[in-house]
Amino acid sequence: MIRIMPKLNLIQLRLQNQHLAEPQFTKPADIVKWLGAVQAQDYNGAKWALGQRLKNGTDKIVEQAFNDGDILRTHVMRPTWHFVAREDIRWLLELTSARVHAIAATRHRQLELDDKVFAKCIDTLNKVLEGDKQMARIELGSELKKAGIKTDEQRFIHIMMEMELRQIICSGGVQGKHLTYALFDDRVPRTRTTTREESLAMLADRYFRAHGPATLQDFVWWSGLTVTDCRAGLEMVKRKLASNEGYWFIEPENIAAKSAKAYLLSNYDEYIVSYKDRSATIHEKNINKADPRGTIFNHTIIINGKIEGIWKREFKKEAVVIDIIPFKPLSPAANSAIQSAAKRYARFLGLKEALVKM
Repeated sequence: MIRIMPKLNLIQLRLQNQHLAEPQFTKPADIVKWLGAVQAQDYNGAKWALGQRLKNGTDKIVEQAFNDGDILRTHVMRPTWHFVAREDIRWLLELTSARVHAIAATRHRQLELDDKVFAKCIDTLNKVLEGDKQMARIELGSELKKAGIKTDEQRFIHIMMEMELRQIICSGGVQGKHLTYALFDDRVPRTRTTTREESLAMLADRYFRAHGPATLQDFVWWSGLTVTDCRAGLEMVKRKLASNEGYWFIEPENIAAKSAKAYLLSNYDEYIVSYKDRSATIHEKNINKADPRGTIFNHTIIINGKIEGIWKREFKKEAVVIDIIPFKPLSPAANSAIQSAAKRYARFLGLKEALVKM
């Protein structure tokens, strides 16, 4: 459980450091670089996670950065998809891919995926994507099948993840309704090689600056690295950090005043998913209400830094309809704050109206 941190508002500092309370950046790549990596298996939800951390962020701005390759989407930690800044993707993969390989090794044996199969996949993908081509997932599955590679659903998922980890492919842009893949080297310029120690220090620095106050155990969870590696990374940067009862963070010049803001967070938002211990953001009695799986991977309503409900959405011609499901009756002030958050979401999407169903 979260322990009391005297004279320190843990929730407010996290909102501030994650740029939810006080967005400072205007470019999607800048906020992604600040956070280190942003969980992104739900592409549209992850775009909103970036958008509300930007000044005047819109879906168009975020998607343009994605199409241009300023931010890329790949398997890099734990393992799951993350947005990463183009300039960070090489050193991040070189640092974390071995751990992801270790996690996937047993499943690869069960699926009869070995280096011989992967070599054939690499050869096929290099041929069909050469010349800066970008192709949708279904198209690449078809090309692998033509090459004699079995691509049932689970096998294909692991093949594509392995190709990302080996820096063969990464995200391309969006074509119509489809996300595409491109050759990694076509999207990512060569950069200076960093040592493992340098990479550990950079990742630790990004994590505790952007997510602090956080513990070593939180960093282990978020990065997917070993406790030994994470402790080494923290040791290299802790002289820059303040600490309080096991929490590490950047000492703020000032703590932003508490506001009556509400946030409509997407599923897998960094404010929740990047900590092993989430008791600071939700009362234990509400965990099953937020997500029966106990993982809190639904869209959540944040009021005064706490999860106070979940939300769902549907779209009409020029409006987004937001269904609010609070854990308990909300105050008029909280309802007003949610209305404001909903309007911000509509602006992000480029829609004229947000219709909130309380």
